[in-house]
Amino acid sequence: MSRPEADGNFRAGPGARPDPPAALPAARPGAYPPPVPHATHAVENVSEPLQDVNLYAVNLALQEAVAREGAGWAHEELLAAGAELGSREWIERGDAANRHPPVLHAFDRAGRRRDAFEFHPAWHACLRWLKAKGVDTGAWADPRPGAHVRRAALFQLFAEVEDGSLCPTTMTYGAVPPVSRVPALAREWMPRLLSREYDERSLPAPAKRGAMMGMGVTEKQGGSDVRTNATVAEPAGGGWHRLVGHKWFLSAAMCDAFLVTARSPGGLSCFFLPRFLPDGTPNPLHLVRAKDKMGDRSNAGAEAELPGTLALLVGEEGRGIPTVIEMATYTRLDCANGSAGLMRAALSLAIHHARQRRAFGKLLADQPLMRNVLADLALEAEAHAALAMRVAGAFDRQGDRREDALRRALTPIAKYWVTKRCPPFVAEAMEVLGGNGYIEDGPMARHFRQSPLNAIWEGAGNVMGLDLVRAISRDRDALPALEAELAAAAGRSAAYDRFVAALKAELARPDEVEARARRLAERAALAVQASLLLRHAPGFAAEAFVASRLAGDGGSTFGTLPPGADAAAILARAWPADR
Repeated sequence: MSRPEADGNFRAGPGARPDPPAALPAARPGAYPPPVPHATHAVENVSEPLQDVNLYAVNLALQEAVAREGAGWAHEELLAAGAELGSREWIERGDAANRHPPVLHAFDRAGRRRDAFEFHPAWHACLRWLKAKGVDTGAWADPRPGAHVRRAALFQLFAEVEDGSLCPTTMTYGAVPPVSRVPALAREWMPRLLSREYDERSLPAPAKRGAMMGMGVTEKQGGSDVRTNATVAEPAGGGWHRLVGHKWFLSAAMCDAFLVTARSPGGLSCFFLPRFLPDGTPNPLHLVRAKDKMGDRSNAGAEAELPGTLALLVGEEGRGIPTVIEMATYTRLDCANGSAGLMRAALSLAIHHARQRRAFGKLLADQPLMRNVLADLALEAEAHAALAMRVAGAFDRQGDRREDALRRALTPIAKYWVTKRCPPFVAEAMEVLGGNGYIEDGPMARHFRQSPLNAIWEGAGNVMGLDLVRAISRDRDALPALEAELAAAAGRSAAYDRFVAALKAELARPDEVEARARRLAERAALAVQASLLLRHAPGFAAEAFVASRLAGDGGSTFGTLPPGADAAAILARAWPADR
């Protein structure tokens, strides 16, 4: 079939070429203007990349939260970590880990099962740093006062740079309590889980210097409803069970072992599934397909089949859900930590850009409406960091009856609210950069794709709301502990006192409590954040937060702080000029 060519002629045949163009006539002297000796445009009025900045030094709110929650002793270490992670090298490393996602190799060249992922070197560098700093299990290896707060701060700082590698980090953190209570597992695995060495090799546990753990709970038919799990576990002798079934999401599928759920003769139970058996042979765990995720691109998630995979019982048979929820309690804290760090990264990028970009005759940062937007974002970020660190402090004070009760209430509150606010926050910060923020060349687009994940993972919004309802209805100490936390700021603001009184009345109402669970979680989160800011933040920050979030003198979007809010002071606190 004939087709038109670039010269307008028709040529037949798939390999035909057009006739060469005729030579142009020679130009007369002076017939054409001389070439322009300069470029088409100058590159100016654009913000430079945000790099080589100390992420901890510029985050006064995080520094203060760390000190008051008992980890002031880690200040110098956190300053050093902030300088390292804010360097150009680490910013580029976080970008590279996500631009080059892992590749699944289900089989080798001969057709034998391999079930392994190939990662970019940047991924291994991330996990090597996290393991060396003890961001996974350091709080267990060195359980001094403030240890959980220290690791929470490191978690938030690293979330500003790369988030996918935090998935195996937090699951290893959460796996320690249940694994440590099984003597046979503890002897073999605890030294490797607590190790500060990252060992990327896929080898049996005795040959490894360090180990990390993942999780496999979700199945196609159930999602968050783990009680519908169809995977079965049959006793196989020697304490082992043979698992047959599937997992729709196997998180961090390259890990050395996993906590998984399956239905044993005694009911739904939790099992420890190693990649290798004691004799050194691979445990049959078939990775069927890599998850093509919107965000979290650096991390390896997979669908897995268990064709008789061997696993050891963890916890009491038939009590698999409580065992898994214990692990999830820690990972839910880190969902809040990760989102708080992600929002701080987006805020820093927005402020950095606004201080360099000019529009309509002045810097964006000097324009009143933009200052309102940035100050509103800064208040939000500070409140989320304060709430997440307060929860981390409660984890440090385990064994204190009131703190334990408060932790049971605050964990779902923080997980719900901090993660829910992340997507609109990052979207607003992206808008500060305009079209440049929407382009994949920079980090903001990656942050936006990452922003919904923590609200979905480890129990979505409805699950967290219902967890709060269960905590205050089943634990007689939970509601009094929450009320005591709020009472600590009583009398500091009339608007706060009215809000708390209304919240207490709502919490006491028994009607339609499930339908109101999200509302209760949101209002409780705002009240606790306001209590923390009223007690610990400068007056200009606390007053603006209460007015805009509790008193109704704000809007539904960012940039609606009421008249009188000291945007200049709020922004000076969010990004100190002398840091």
